[in-house]
Amino acid sequence: MVTSKPHAALLASPGMGHLIPMVELGKRLLTHHGFHVTIFVVTTDSATTTSQILQQTSNLTSLNIVHVPPIDVSDKLPPNPPLAIRILLTMLESLPFVRSSILSTTNLPPPSALIVDMFGLAAFPMARDLGMLIYVYFATSAWFSAVTLYFPAMDKKLIESHAENHEPLMVPGCEAVLFEDTLEPFLSPRGEMYEGYLTAAKEIVTADGILMNTWQDLEPAATKAVREDGILGRFTKGPVYAVGPLVRTVETKPEDRKDAVLRWLDGQPAESVIYVSFGSGGTMSEDQMREVALGLELSQQRFVWVVRPPCEGDASGSFFDVANGGGDVALNYLPEGFVKRTEGVGLVVPMWAPQAEILGHPATGGFVTHCGWNSVLESVLNGVPMVAWPLYAEQKMNAFMLSEELGVAVRVAEEGGGVVRGEQVAELVRRVMVDKEGVGMRKKVKELKLSGEKALTKFGSSHHSLCEMSKDCEVHVQGS
Repeated sequence: MVTSKPHAALLASPGMGHLIPMVELGKRLLTHHGFHVTIFVVTTDSATTTSQILQQTSNLTSLNIVHVPPIDVSDKLPPNPPLAIRILLTMLESLPFVRSSILSTTNLPPPSALIVDMFGLAAFPMARDLGMLIYVYFATSAWFSAVTLYFPAMDKKLIESHAENHEPLMVPGCEAVLFEDTLEPFLSPRGEMYEGYLTAAKEIVTADGILMNTWQDLEPAATKAVREDGILGRFTKGPVYAVGPLVRTVETKPEDRKDAVLRWLDGQPAESVIYVSFGSGGTMSEDQMREVALGLELSQQRFVWVVRPPCEGDASGSFFDVANGGGDVALNYLPEGFVKRTEGVGLVVPMWAPQAEILGHPATGGFVTHCGWNSVLESVLNGVPMVAWPLYAEQKMNAFMLSEELGVAVRVAEEGGGVVRGEQVAELVRRVMVDKEGVGMRKKVKELKLSGEKALTKFGSSHHSLCEMSKDCEVHVQGS
């Protein structure tokens, strides 16, 4: 019997940390598993996102990218809304366009599967109405996935004890979540964020399948926990697949098209440069930026630092505005004379830098990171040890895993007043770059790099998982 190729529609929510993993999943389904793929890109900043997407997919003409017209929900939001609320409302407002686009598909068979991230759950009714399989893609760790899948079954008293008495949050088959690393919804079990997270978790477990951007050998216990019926697998309707590590692939550019930062790195010794970036959405206070600058000077190490204007009281302040602010504005907040004093030793890059290319450069030997999962995977797959400096979302859990479980990072310790002093920054940078401890971390992370690469090969665990998902989609196509 001749079988039709399955067609997967992927719905990517705003933010590069959500967008990049979804694009990489689409590329993987297209090139290795025989899918037709349409990616719907939801954004509030069409220019920046379009340029990023075009860079990643320019050589894949059969990958269908559909840009949802930029959506402005500012008039529908309360004052100072949580980041998650703004993303969720933006996604909800995108659905009429997505539905009409799916229904008007002419050059391909209708999509038989819809893949969304945690912010795209509002699309479930639409997908069911159109007879599509529904998959949720956790672009993060199996540990965070496990916490989410177990959440609806958690004893409310245990959660309250976690919040009030600071006792560890026990998750079957997984490392317990310490209070100091917990997710924001668990801080207030009677709050709006708690109820929103609980509603989302209850919806996620009804999906036909769940994908995670991790791999079995990176998180053996958590991966086993979410897949086995005797542990957490019994709480999900469909199978759970570890399909990572899916990160942006780097294309070699000719010298005349190289970014200036890469040309600068070409002139530095191997593994001598610490890369400092807090993600596409991460921001710091002006005081904290000055301490980072002091720490980099004190460390006496070569560095590349991506700088954005400060934002007081909001660690995710540039999430929706990564392209705003301008380079000169960002540099104005650094200590007087800093750029001049560090000239030749360090490079300050305003607003944005080609992170995957920097981490893959032979001169890069360490990474000060906010521990967003996309950044974590890029660092691991380039064999680069880290200084873990979590800012928001599940990043503290990621920092714990990197430093305590995997041994590939040293972690920033929060100090009084919430500002990490330059002396600590310098100490951590030197521990990674020049101390014996850094040598050990570098060896461990390079072992993880090989493990991740193996998972994606033809006989690897993650490739096998996507093959299993592909079979389910093919059966669905034949039966519809």
